[in-house]
Amino acid sequence: QVQLVESGGGLVQAGDSLRLSCAASGRTFSSYAMGWFRQAPGKEREFVAAISRAGIGRNYADSVKGRFTISRDNAKNTVYLQMNSLKPEDTAVYYCAAASVFITSDQAQYDYWGQGTQVTVSS
Repeated sequence: QVQLVESGGGLVQAGDSLRLSCAASGRTFSSYAMGWFRQAPGKEREFVAAISRAGIGRNYADSVKGRFTISRDNAKNTVYLQMNSLKPEDTAVYYCAAASVFITSDQAQYDYWGQGTQVTVSS
């Protein structure tokens, strides 16, 4: 079992930056690929970014490529999402998740999910 707790969300203006954190507890953090997903009001949850177990492989959604950076610190059991140049369309609840695979953007392959943190970007 893996417990995930997100933090770092908030209300910011367009163009600002935020860094989300996701702290993991339970089984060995480094055994899991980690991902960030988001769900905007009235929309389905979508993939944002993923990172492989050792942090070597990274994938991004086209909508955030060049603006967001995913990273992890296995010594601290934490995964991060640095979000720069935020846009109003980035407004959503952001979730981190853990998957027992090398790396994936497929939500169905993620076994554990956090409760989410709200990010609101005003124009």
